[in-house]
Amino acid sequence: MNRLDRLGALLDAAKRAGADSADAMLAESASLSIQRRLGALEHLERSESLEIGLRVFVAGCQAIISSSDPDPAGFARLAERAVAMARVVPADPFAGLLEARGAPDAGPLDLVDPVEPSAEALIARATIAEEAALAIPGVNNSEGAEAGWQRLRVAIATSAGFAGEYARTGHSISATALAGQGTAMERDYDYSSAVHLTDLEDAALIGRRAGEQAVARLNPRRPATGRIPVVYAPRVSGSLVGHLSSAINGAAVARGTSFLKDSMGQRVLAAGLRVTDDPTRPRGPRSRPFDGEGTPCAPLTLVEDGVLLSWILDGRSARQLKLASTGHASRGTGGPPSPSATNLWLAAGRLSPAALMADIKEGLYITEMIGMSLNGVTGDYSRGASGFMIRDGQLAEAVSEITVAGNLKDMFLHMTPADDLVFKRGTDAATIRVEGMTLAGA
Repeated sequence: MNRLDRLGALLDAAKRAGADSADAMLAESASLSIQRRLGALEHLERSESLEIGLRVFVAGCQAIISSSDPDPAGFARLAERAVAMARVVPADPFAGLLEARGAPDAGPLDLVDPVEPSAEALIARATIAEEAALAIPGVNNSEGAEAGWQRLRVAIATSAGFAGEYARTGHSISATALAGQGTAMERDYDYSSAVHLTDLEDAALIGRRAGEQAVARLNPRRPATGRIPVVYAPRVSGSLVGHLSSAINGAAVARGTSFLKDSMGQRVLAAGLRVTDDPTRPRGPRSRPFDGEGTPCAPLTLVEDGVLLSWILDGRSARQLKLASTGHASRGTGGPPSPSATNLWLAAGRLSPAALMADIKEGLYITEMIGMSLNGVTGDYSRGASGFMIRDGQLAEAVSEITVAGNLKDMFLHMTPADDLVFKRGTDAATIRVEGMTLAGA
């Protein structure tokens, strides 16, 4: 049986067991990863898995069950257990299937690289990255380099008539370098991931950047506490977009636990800023033709000219808010769908990073964030950080053991992005400057 026929058989078993409606998901994955440290292979792992999940609805109640056994001979028992569970749980007035609208073609998304690398190819890639890091003057140790490959295939079917499947591949490379000695040692890293191997950054470049960044962090200071402009480097600026995504997540809004729950149609970012989520971007790391409930995916502008235009919604949160799903349901085989962003980004600005910092007499440039204290109800924000001071518009001494704090409502309204946006992480932003943050240091 193919995947969709197998899910159809499971749905039939659910109906026979007494379910009013049901949906099913099959997730099949394979991966290969290696880790190399100081010239020796420390880890090599290949894994393959197949899981199948069933969600049933009985008189407004839902239950979910999953199994790693895809044999149809066991579907009747699996369905009976799910229905028995649904009959003893409280009803959920907002849960249910969505109307089937057909399965879009995943082909234009170009999500599958047909080439599966060998272990030897991954070892060679990691070797290049680590040796490039160790070749940087001042780097005297390594936490290793890693290379990996994975393939995921997802199939979803519902008793409302939807059936579809798609696959995605991924390649990755990373390196972590150490510089300095003893308690004065510093570390830094770099990585790249891509759907297609041809889009993966050069392994030597990854290693070289990891080494250079580790050396640059040597002899950090702890600056004085103050209120200053803070500039987020691209590898951490996406976290600000992620916080916005969490605040406009339909589940949080429906629960009333978001500090932006009353902000629809209002300005939440600085004028001119736009935030987009596009699950249909070709070769995007989170692209997909349909979401976890079978809703076809489409680009969505969340914020335009700083004004909030849409929540991120799945079926349940949409019903609770009396709206329509935006096609952002994510799920696994063992849990219900929930709203989640896909390829999310803040549009680039017009200034270069240098121009963005040019008028800062004293400020902070953050390259790494540590831990998080974030109140989703009030927007209060506090995070550990390290990076470099900005003095007279130029990067200066390294700093560490500091905390930056503010309130996300104010931070969002005082953000300015640079023009160096690169799509790399799934949630992306250019260099971002935020005015008036509190730096807690010495």
